[in-house]
Amino acid sequence: MKKVLFVVSAADRWTLNDGTIHPSGYWAEELAVPHRIFAEAGWDITIATPGGKAPTVDQLSLGFAGGMPWKRREVKGYLDSISDQLDHPHVLAEVNADDFDLVFYPGGHGPMEDLAYDEVSGALLTARVAADKPLALLCHAPAAILAATRADGTSAFAGYRMTGLSNREELLNRFSKKAPWLLEDRMKEAGVEYVKAFLPLRPYVTVDRNVYTGQNPQSSHALATRLVADL
Repeated sequence: MKKVLFVVSAADRWTLNDGTIHPSGYWAEELAVPHRIFAEAGWDITIATPGGKAPTVDQLSLGFAGGMPWKRREVKGYLDSISDQLDHPHVLAEVNADDFDLVFYPGGHGPMEDLAYDEVSGALLTARVAADKPLALLCHAPAAILAATRADGTSAFAGYRMTGLSNREELLNRFSKKAPWLLEDRMKEAGVEYVKAFLPLRPYVTVDRNVYTGQNPQSSHALATRLVADL
């Protein structure tokens, strides 16, 4: 049986450039769809957050922005079915990532608030890349790589071919004009070879060595099924 660790943001907000607070958290589809696909594959799933705080679902992801009504109902129903796991996550600092076949980071704006600066997560990512063990980050979750630096100050992901939510997709959110930074820009600054789909909001997955990334919520299914096939 494969074991997968979900590292989920504990943030319930994204602090914008003018100091205003945008309520946020994890994006529903990005956690629910991969979790379901992994569970159906018979994988053992553990959820961990910084401090062991129960994660917050971004309510926008359960509204119009989350897709068709039937899809949102499916996602919400699945999240309700795993509520015990979500309500009682493990403390990230107390988890040994080496015990897992895969470490998976779902996105949402939450990682922009906490995982981008979290030293525990950063150390986990740095060690995971160095050990060449499977790692996947979806949509905004690559923000977490900003905390993954080597002893010489360089990014552990410099030179990796990766994707994540593009500037064009982020700017579809009206509040993004107040964003303190954009993910695509920061990934490039970290030395990542950033790639994206020709059209926004279309599924796009890329793999470089042990690192798997998906561009947007629409990539949730494609990323998870690729991981199941490869692992």
